[in-house]
Amino acid sequence: MERAKERSADDPADRTPAPGTPRTDPTDRPGEQRTDEPLGTSEIALELLVHGVGGSTPEKMLGDPRTVRITGDDTAAVFRRAGDVDAESRPGDHRDRPVPEAYVWCNLTSGNASRALWLLLLPFMVVNLAHWMRPAARDRPRTVRFYGLLVRLAGLTLTVLLVAAACEVALDLTAWQCAGTAACARRHSWLGFLSPTGSTGGWWSAPGRRLALAALVPTTLTGLLWYLSHRTWSAYESTRPLAHDAEPGHTSLGSPGFWYGRRLVARLRAAHTTAGLLTVTAAVLAPAAAFDHRPGGPALLDAAGRLLFGALAALAVAAVWVVCRRGRSENLLDQELDRHLVRRLPLGALTLLTVACLYAGWSRPGWRSVGRLAGDQAFGGLVLAQGLLVIALGAVAHDLHRRLPDPRAAMRGFGGPAVALLACALGGVISGGVAQRVADWLDGTAASIAGPPVLLTWQASAIPPVLVVLFATAGRLSWRTSRLGRAERAAVGAEHVGEPEDTARTRRIAGTRAMAALTDRAPLVVTVLCAATLVLGAGALVGALATGRTPDTAADRTYALVHGTAQASQALGSWLVGLGFILFVTWGRRAYKDASARRTIGILWDVGTFWPRAAHPFAPPCYAERAVPDLTWRMDTWTRRTGGRLVISGHSQGSVLAAAAVWQLTPSVRGRVALLTYGSPLERLYGRWFPAHFGPAELRSLHREVACWRNLYRLTDPIGGPVRIADGDGPAVDHTPLKDPLAYGRTPGHPLPAPILGHSDYQADPAFARERERLLARLRPELPGPRPRPAD
Repeated sequence: MERAKERSADDPADRTPAPGTPRTDPTDRPGEQRTDEPLGTSEIALELLVHGVGGSTPEKMLGDPRTVRITGDDTAAVFRRAGDVDAESRPGDHRDRPVPEAYVWCNLTSGNASRALWLLLLPFMVVNLAHWMRPAARDRPRTVRFYGLLVRLAGLTLTVLLVAAACEVALDLTAWQCAGTAACARRHSWLGFLSPTGSTGGWWSAPGRRLALAALVPTTLTGLLWYLSHRTWSAYESTRPLAHDAEPGHTSLGSPGFWYGRRLVARLRAAHTTAGLLTVTAAVLAPAAAFDHRPGGPALLDAAGRLLFGALAALAVAAVWVVCRRGRSENLLDQELDRHLVRRLPLGALTLLTVACLYAGWSRPGWRSVGRLAGDQAFGGLVLAQGLLVIALGAVAHDLHRRLPDPRAAMRGFGGPAVALLACALGGVISGGVAQRVADWLDGTAASIAGPPVLLTWQASAIPPVLVVLFATAGRLSWRTSRLGRAERAAVGAEHVGEPEDTARTRRIAGTRAMAALTDRAPLVVTVLCAATLVLGAGALVGALATGRTPDTAADRTYALVHGTAQASQALGSWLVGLGFILFVTWGRRAYKDASARRTIGILWDVGTFWPRAAHPFAPPCYAERAVPDLTWRMDTWTRRTGGRLVISGHSQGSVLAAAAVWQLTPSVRGRVALLTYGSPLERLYGRWFPAHFGPAELRSLHREVACWRNLYRLTDPIGGPVRIADGDGPAVDHTPLKDPLAYGRTPGHPLPAPILGHSDYQADPAFARERERLLARLRPELPGPRPRPAD
């Protein structure tokens, strides 16, 4: 209902300037001649189409089966109709319509089968989003830098957590517990050469050698993460943006170095690779050193262990220092690379790991593997560190939001800390799920090994209560959606007065509008989920560290109701974690084989990987670091070469790319470009969740700097919405909500029932072509009039 009340841009209050009214360039100075004007003037007009989430084909975007790629490659390219390839040489043929071009970027997010492996990087992608979700701030550079530092440290803990989970599976559960237990080793013949009984004391059966051999698994995982980060940067993020000077006081999205983070990503990749290798080193080194430190242990090996721990601590401090030392550099195009640091830090960690494996493999008579490795302490320390970082991040976000309140900001500025918390929780669930499933596979119901750390069992037991809270929230939202749907029926009826009433049709339209409004309730869901996760996660940590036992055994001597609840929650949580892990692997396997499933994963990345890798180098690559420079270069070179009129037309996520590309243009070129957005999440999603970059001030600035801007949306669209610019500077951006469906009943123009379009097919609405023509008319330069005659 509220969205239906947006002010029409066609009412008398709309102060539209006359066509051809010149706009003031903020960089123009009296007496200075501009050197970036086109050499000639042309009447030709270009419409640069940018598709949205899920991608499209050039044939569908251009409405012609014959298309030609005019620039770009197999990953992202600009296409034209075959008959429009040489349109600039025939401007007279295009006086009545613009030349359409389609920028197709879907292969950046949904390409070959190997990208299904990006599912493993989901927690890294989520924590990277938290970096960009900080509240808007003015004159608070130190606080902003501190916010970024906290998110980078949270990202570092996620890398350590993932590698620690691999160590738990390979070193603890497999090499230490199962191979060291005769009953478990007999169940798995492939572990026979590692078992002291199965191999009759073979060379590999010594505990340290088993750990050294199993260390290959987490080491390979760390190397794979390094390789993916390096390879995807070369493929996606190595495109140099258009060179231009920084504009003081301008939005950061227009900064010269915003879409080129090579130096930071390289430094973070070195630090995270080092942290992963050091985690493996600690897992191999700790049990051997603990055996050597016992009274009467070998003095030489004890001294060697102490030296290795000192070297490990020094490299760990160096990795943390690299993460803390430098953040993003956006005001200039930073092309330097800290080659010595990038190469030597991971190489030093790998060398230390090799030495630690040799140390652990040294012969130690009488050493036996009993119980678990020190997993509870390691995972407990990680969870505690993550909790403290999230709390500190919340305090910083609250301070920033309090100094510059934004009533539209999601969760009152706490969106970033909330998403960081969800990233940590997701990493914990994935780690626990992997460990639990592997333990069940190795031991089954035999109970011959100790199993995974107790903390992982407590975390799994917290999942059912979290789901209960979410189901209650979903029930409340369903009730409110039902009420909104009934209220919308009156609005739908009022819009079609005089037409025969169709109750079922009215109910469908009203229900679609009510369901679309659920997007605006996302902050409530995230708030409830984060509150439940924080409280129950803290309870799980305290319970695990205080009792050292699983929830059901810890509740043995309590009330029967408490004990039964603990048992049920633990059993159900373990089952849910296992089910989630199986579904996760199944989805990844299906995506590897099925192109349509890979496309679904690509849609997820369309939203999550728009932002550069600023907090985690192992996050999926940022496609915008390729797409935004592509669009900027195309708009700049075409307008300078032809002097023609250009409308960049973006749908859904394409409108976000279009806005980001327009911000990267120089002011003189930006003032000659019109922007047409439809189904756009610029304010509804990006403005609310990323207020520092798409907040009200930034969108008003974009409105003032482009030649003209028009935004189309529908009340049935769950993604797009108004941009809510009402600064009185020029004509309004938002059109009144488009009709959807185009016809309520059967009409001569629509003899068959018109579909409810929602987020798709905006070009099917007559308002689309009409608004595009209005934008082109406002771009048309006025013809020079006769000079006034001098007075006699």
